[in-house]
Amino acid sequence: MTSTATDISSPRSGGLRSWLERHPFLPALVILIVLLALNGLFSPNSLSYRSLTGLLSTYMALIMLAIAQTYVVSAGDIDLSAGATLSLVNVAIVVLMERWGGGAGAVLLALALGVLIGLACGLVNGLVVAALRLQAIVATFATSIFFTGLALYVMPVAGTPAPALFWRTYGGRLLGLPFVFYVLAALAVLLYFLSRTRIVTELLAVGDDQQAAYQTGLPVVAVRIKGYLLCGLFSALAAFCLTGDTASGDPLVGGKMTLYSVAAVVLGGSALAGGWTTVVGSLLGALTIGLVNSLVFFMGTPSEWQNFVQGLAILIVLMAGVLAGRRARA
Repeated sequence: MTSTATDISSPRSGGLRSWLERHPFLPALVILIVLLALNGLFSPNSLSYRSLTGLLSTYMALIMLAIAQTYVVSAGDIDLSAGATLSLVNVAIVVLMERWGGGAGAVLLALALGVLIGLACGLVNGLVVAALRLQAIVATFATSIFFTGLALYVMPVAGTPAPALFWRTYGGRLLGLPFVFYVLAALAVLLYFLSRTRIVTELLAVGDDQQAAYQTGLPVVAVRIKGYLLCGLFSALAAFCLTGDTASGDPLVGGKMTLYSVAAVVLGGSALAGGWTTVVGSLLGALTIGLVNSLVFFMGTPSEWQNFVQGLAILIVLMAGVLAGRRARA
């Protein structure tokens, strides 16, 4: 069982296996470096400071969503509605900011309500899965349809622009540094403080052995609900990043991102069965998926083949990461 913040567990032996237990994200890091080199080979400019900053800005939403997924996976659950929650928050804040004039006050108030919407979606999922004891994969698939329906009601047609103040801030600079670096720093601080709370350990304990956690007195239902609340929170933060990057609202934008987030979690070294997770690995996994997509483009793949090649490449990367992790632990 590892910590989602420090990614540390008790080593069972020396050498590579010990390192992997302490740092389960190492296979993802190696794959990320290889993909960076391949991107640089096909497009040297892709390794420039500006290009790497653009990559981080574009895939910050997926990073947030992968971290969101990590918390529910820690307890042995899954959330197939994370992308739908992202879509709902995305269209809600765009509509609210537009109706309230697009000023600084309107933006901040809309973002606050966006966080509440994300938490509400997480609470619904937590109650349905943990309190009503429905299977997570089925229940969250159903809630994803419900949240998508709400998003389509709020914005039936994609394309409503976000206020210039919002997307220019996200894509701009502050004190000479790209704003996305401040987002990354704030994320690191938030994850650090979360790692200092009991919730991370409790989620991992539930995921490791739910029955044993219950027998030791842990409020298993409440802990699982908290995991979904964290997932809703980070899904809302992902929506903020996506809105800043695309500068518009789209009620269907999060559909594909849900499965990407699950893939990033697995690629990062987390176990979908729970009890062994790493937020650092999920972050690296999300960036790896972004680099795979970039590599397919830089290779000059015809447009009609890009989805096929992207899917195949992600599958190969996932297999390599999982097999490397299993072999090192064996």
